[in-house]
Amino acid sequence: MTEQSVLDTQIREYLLPQCYNAAVKAGAAIMKVYKSDDYDINLKSDHTPITIADRLAHNTIKECLGPTRIPVLSEEGREMLYDERRNWEMFLLVDPLDGTKEFIKGNNEFTVNIALMVDNKCIASALYVPYHQKMYVAAKGLGAYLIRNVEPKEDSDLSQKEIEHLLERLPLQSSMHDEFRVAVSRSHQTPETHERIDKLREQRPDLKLIEQGSSYKFCLLAEGTIDYYVRTTNTYEWDTAAGELILAEAGGSTLSYPEGKPLCYNKEDLKNPWFEARSAGCEI
Repeated sequence: MTEQSVLDTQIREYLLPQCYNAAVKAGAAIMKVYKSDDYDINLKSDHTPITIADRLAHNTIKECLGPTRIPVLSEEGREMLYDERRNWEMFLLVDPLDGTKEFIKGNNEFTVNIALMVDNKCIASALYVPYHQKMYVAAKGLGAYLIRNVEPKEDSDLSQKEIEHLLERLPLQSSMHDEFRVAVSRSHQTPETHERIDKLREQRPDLKLIEQGSSYKFCLLAEGTIDYYVRTTNTYEWDTAAGELILAEAGGSTLSYPEGKPLCYNKEDLKNPWFEARSAGCEI
């Protein structure tokens, strides 16, 4: 058995179920706060909001994935210097609560993102949408999948075999539609966003604009529910890694905009460039 096949087996049988269960448990912590309306909102140094749900989800994921002994780079973790992480061969890239603004607004569009990175590339991911009880998972070369009706549970402990029985391959056949559906961030739009949309509309007059928060947009692209997504404001590596793999394994793509280059991870500066993402069926 090759070193790569051993790693693939470890991912499928051990690491992916660990990430799945960690995401569900984090979702349970988030939903408990969401239903309480007591968010304990503060501002971080970059003036973005953080709630008690962000912190609880981060702590839950750290506790769940601690036994793997894989280092964690999390939006809500301590700041790590580049010299500390630059030579990591494997790490977990985590956004415990992506879409904090959507969480605060009460519009249900928030996610838990967990990406397993090897040689600075995502090779497995779990992305959970707790309000909608939808889990998306992917592993490099093995496809992307949706699991429906995943209730947020503090004691989630599904095995690989239990998870495999629930998988629905992406993209979904039921996602067929005629109009050209373009997603934009609900909370982060710029003149450049609308310039790109105007150019797309010249090619596709049937363009339908959909405002959507968080990394859930990647999942909808992977499903085939939407066709295209452009982002022209700041995002960070933990915002995209999990969703990018899910989309790629469903046949889609994510490239920097307008350069058209792949996104890179574990950079000294963790900010992403502007980017655009396409579903498998997108022809633009």
